[in-house]
Amino acid sequence: MTYTTRPLRNAAVVAVAVLLASPLGVVAAQSRSTSADTVRTATGITETAAARADCGPGSNPETGLQGDVPAGDRDSGRSSLGYTCNLERIGGYAGRGGGITSTSYDHCAYVGSFFPGNLLGPAQGVQVLDVSDPSNPVLTATLTEPAMLAGTWESLKVNAARKLLVGAGVPALTGAGLLSVYDISDCAHPRLLNAGPGTDLRMPLPITAHEGGFSPDGNTYWSSGTAPGLVSAVDLTDPANPRVVWQGLPGLSMHGMGVSPDGNRVYLSNILGGVTVLDSSAVQRRDPDPRVLTVAQLTWTDGWATQHSIPVEYGGRPYLFTVDEAGSGGVKLVDISNDTAPKVANTIKLEINLPEHQDSMLASASGGSVFAYDSHYCAADRPVDPTALACGWISSGIRVFDVRDPFDVREIAYYNPPARKGQNTELWNSPHALASIIGVPILEAGAVAQAVQQGAFDPREALSPRTGMVAFGDLSTDWCFSPPEWRGNELWVTCADNGFLTLRLDSDTYMPPADQRSTVGS
Repeated sequence: MTYTTRPLRNAAVVAVAVLLASPLGVVAAQSRSTSADTVRTATGITETAAARADCGPGSNPETGLQGDVPAGDRDSGRSSLGYTCNLERIGGYAGRGGGITSTSYDHCAYVGSFFPGNLLGPAQGVQVLDVSDPSNPVLTATLTEPAMLAGTWESLKVNAARKLLVGAGVPALTGAGLLSVYDISDCAHPRLLNAGPGTDLRMPLPITAHEGGFSPDGNTYWSSGTAPGLVSAVDLTDPANPRVVWQGLPGLSMHGMGVSPDGNRVYLSNILGGVTVLDSSAVQRRDPDPRVLTVAQLTWTDGWATQHSIPVEYGGRPYLFTVDEAGSGGVKLVDISNDTAPKVANTIKLEINLPEHQDSMLASASGGSVFAYDSHYCAADRPVDPTALACGWISSGIRVFDVRDPFDVREIAYYNPPARKGQNTELWNSPHALASIIGVPILEAGAVAQAVQQGAFDPREALSPRTGMVAFGDLSTDWCFSPPEWRGNELWVTCADNGFLTLRLDSDTYMPPADQRSTVGS
């Protein structure tokens, strides 16, 4: 990739006030930020994929391109058997689907809710699972506060240091006002801490929400909205009384994030493709009237809907694993050793993400709804010198990469769960089931256009028996959005249709480091 810089247009300081009227009065918050001098732009499309995994005995490997579920497999029912390579299912809890993203702590998992289907039950809101026996997870509680019933989208996060679970209410792309904070010391039975602001409908918090994440110390929960891209820092020093201490509009549409180990930097995802580096040290220090400055912006043309970032170190040098949710952008390794001038150092993709295979992507993904084969949420097995990265790769399932050398990444395992074809009406808590009203993978339009522009797209290869399926998709794959959390040789993850899954890596494939600590970056 190459880089160019251009002056960032001078702009007045943006002051955003979110006014939420209630019988108790009006709540307001202000934001202050300044502009960086330059925006750094990465151009060019990555044209190589991670080396394929060498699948051992007992595997049931893919039949086509790496990451693809071919049209023939979808139509014949082969995809309903799933695909495995050095990674096997040991247990699960399907329920009525797995929402968008879920999280876990200790021996428990928390399955996200997706509005409005989750209201149909039988387990409404966020489902709490005891996974003491990974082969047989058991439902122990449901969280039914307003935020949990409104749908948690990508906001449901855990901070292990303080044993807190937080989720915001997001009924449709962006939510407002709802936030629940739980004590998970007894992880199977979370205890609500903030019975007032954020959970009492008469006392909404002045936030918008789509995504959220913790500072490492657990004292701040960062909430971001997509439209507009309003970002809020919520002080959880007293978790029973969450309060907004800073608010700003770093961009028109923002997404997820990663937070530096010291809490002084927030790496905020740009929906249009890229990362904005924010200096959050004033919030971390709890300065009165804190200012959050924009340190730098890195944008790119290879992928968009940038999802989240995982701060890691290699040999003492800081990087991000930054994930694109759309446009076949894959996972980027971003060098932040100079955080005023971040740069893309490498990209992890599957074969189906490459420009020359966008025609094959369109042939197989048609009729499968708006997403095709994109990364979504990843987890590194430790923040310092990580050895493996596990990612939910939407229709490509769970993908596991050897990242000991981040410049020579190879895939070592995958698990693409059995498609629940034709079971749309049973999966009330699955965003896939609802989104399947649309059959065309519209989020790949940009990648297809780029392939056409490069002369890498063959219209004949894009045609298949599924080409005319423009509506009412058939769930011929699952959508795996959640980060696969590391538990020794196990991965705990949630997929939209199959719900919560416990998976085991072959012991010859992966050796957990002694200091393994699963990290999603926030």
